[in-house]
Amino acid sequence: MILAQVVGTVVSTVAIEVLAGRTLLMVRPVTPTGEPTGKARIAIDRMGAGVGDRVLIIDEGNSGRQITGVADAPIKTLVVGFVDSVELEGTVVFDHRQLEA
Repeated sequence: MILAQVVGTVVSTVAIEVLAGRTLLMVRPVTPTGEPTGKARIAIDRMGAGVGDRVLIIDEGNSGRQITGVADAPIKTLVVGFVDSVELEGTVVFDHRQLEA
């Protein structure tokens, strides 16, 4: 799994039927402290995430196909969880509740 930040939404005319009706998000991998790392990618949202949310993604096709239950779908990246907080070496470096204050 990879820590990521949702940076946008993607609207597309999808010609692949198994992807119809699925929400697509632009996500960017981040370090535990939230610094961008790696390239942004498009992920299928399974959680109802939105722009600004810190999430967990998987970026491996076989896992994505198993989770969605569609064996022959062109699926690689999925949002599979929200990140409530990140603790690094005993220090909380991210807490989503602090963003709401």
